[in-house]
Amino acid sequence: MGHSLENGIDSVMLALLKSTGAAGVYARTGLFEQVIDGLSILISRDREPDTEVLRFPPVMSRKMLETSGYLQSFPHLLGCVSCLSGPESKVRQTVERVDWTTALVATDLVLAPAACYPVYALQAALGTLPSEGRLFDVAADCFRHEATHEPGRLQSFRMREYVCLGTPEQALDFRARWIPRAERLVQTLRLPYKVAPASDPFFGRAGQIAAISQLEQSLKYELLIPVNSTDEPTACLSFNYHLDHFGSAWALRTLGGDIAHTACVAFGMDRLALAIFATHGINPQGWPAALRESLSIC
Repeated sequence: MGHSLENGIDSVMLALLKSTGAAGVYARTGLFEQVIDGLSILISRDREPDTEVLRFPPVMSRKMLETSGYLQSFPHLLGCVSCLSGPESKVRQTVERVDWTTALVATDLVLAPAACYPVYALQAALGTLPSEGRLFDVAADCFRHEATHEPGRLQSFRMREYVCLGTPEQALDFRARWIPRAERLVQTLRLPYKVAPASDPFFGRAGQIAAISQLEQSLKYELLIPVNSTDEPTACLSFNYHLDHFGSAWALRTLGGDIAHTACVAFGMDRLALAIFATHGINPQGWPAALRESLSIC
């Protein structure tokens, strides 16, 4: 039997994630990483043929982010890379001041808020999509300046995504294939879950309208698993149909000359690992044998 969440999540965090002194930023233990590795293998087994695999760094170009529209939709979550510049004497004087951060200058890099953003720029450089569209398997360490830092809502986290670029039919078919596939994966992990319509945390009053539109058009679904509590389960996966948002931003076109549509399925790797420990306990020897076998944990 799994441990109750009420007794589990605080001990899970204490045992498996070590504080770095910054809210929502943790060092991970070897056992936690074993589960992450096992999850990665499970997810890779469902990779569709002709999917290009790419692993991205935790930073991306500021121009790429601006073109994709993230700055308008989610400025409250954005993290930028800033540096000190100038001759040695100036830098030395600056770092000796209490308010040295006021001298920081923005670079052309930002912290990646999701794994999929570089894909659209890469495709834009390649030109027209092939008739069958394109599929990508991407991953990155990501950052979001979260307002709260309860368990599962990390500022620094890992995201794995499968992404589809193509016609509206190809994008929607991709998402339709992945929802039951992801459900089977979560069932393999012996986790309770539900799939529900959702919206992104858009910024401001205009963002509230965008969120309502997203719900009305059924553009986003989340797979929710109890991590902090059973009453308010945590979104551990999402299934997103972007319409032609990225296609228009990056002038991506299908072989027929139409603006491309895109879709993605995103796996919150750290959240999935936390869900496993919160549900089954922090000692793998007490887990169901099938679960240990699925994650290659002896």
